[in-house]
Amino acid sequence: MSIATIAPGLTAGTWNIDPSHSEVAFVIRHLMTKVRGTFTEFSGSVEIAEDLVSSKATAEIKIASIDTRNADRDAHIRTSDVLDAEEHPNMTFVTTGVREDGGDYYLDGELTIKDATRPVSLQVEFNGVGDDPWGGFRAGFTATTTINRKDWGIDFNIPFGGDKALLGDKVDLQLEVQAVRA
Repeated sequence: MSIATIAPGLTAGTWNIDPSHSEVAFVIRHLMTKVRGTFTEFSGSVEIAEDLVSSKATAEIKIASIDTRNADRDAHIRTSDVLDAEEHPNMTFVTTGVREDGGDYYLDGELTIKDATRPVSLQVEFNGVGDDPWGGFRAGFTATTTINRKDWGIDFNIPFGGDKALLGDKVDLQLEVQAVRA
């Protein structure tokens, strides 16, 4: 897969994630609705190769930076009941491959949360490149996936009303990434 045909304007090399212009967000069912949240502290880079399938990406997310717009809920999520930010301060992602499937592109990798590392596939959309007002050159990407939190040992829940529970198992991850060419 040639980079020029798949991502016009994107060049091979290192691209550093700009956290002030990027977002790591999630959505999970809570009772009868969905709660949205973000992690506000993260870093990472993308190593773009001429042959796109050889590209690599890494990311590190600070668990303590969780923000669901509810301080009490955020404090509980940081405890050992849920993500255990004290014992496991970071969540990490490292690629294992890039692939195309039916015109869609996927970044395959390993996501580590707490002591568990599991494979995930992020569907990636290339949003373009361009100069920024600070003299840099940026690329934009959107990446999404859905995971089951229990696969990472995040089992906390409160049952109520028969077959109902406080939290759903499915977590939608949504990344909006601006990366600056190094």
